[in-house]
Amino acid sequence: MYAYLAVLGGCLLCALWLEPVLKVGVLRQRRRLAVTVLPVAAVFLLWDLAAVAAGQWSFDPTQLLGVWLPGGLPLEEVLFFLVVPLCAILGFEAVRTVLARRR
Repeated sequence: MYAYLAVLGGCLLCALWLEPVLKVGVLRQRRRLAVTVLPVAAVFLLWDLAAVAAGQWSFDPTQLLGVWLPGGLPLEEVLFFLVVPLCAILGFEAVRTVLARRR
């Protein structure tokens, strides 16, 4: 139970330390982060909604919190499209920061 949420939490745990340790500044630029993540998340959420409505995609309720949003998406699926891009951006900026310090 709660496996999907645990995976998302693990992703955050593995990436969030980059912010204070390497001082990448991703979380300090909230507007820029939102402009980057939210439009892409919206497109993929619409894609998910269409796939669920067509019966091509489903979610195992035994792996979820049980909070379902309109259209049949679990809360974890919405969080996925926010957490994974955030982790990717943190990782990308961490690499850029480390490489810039080496120059």
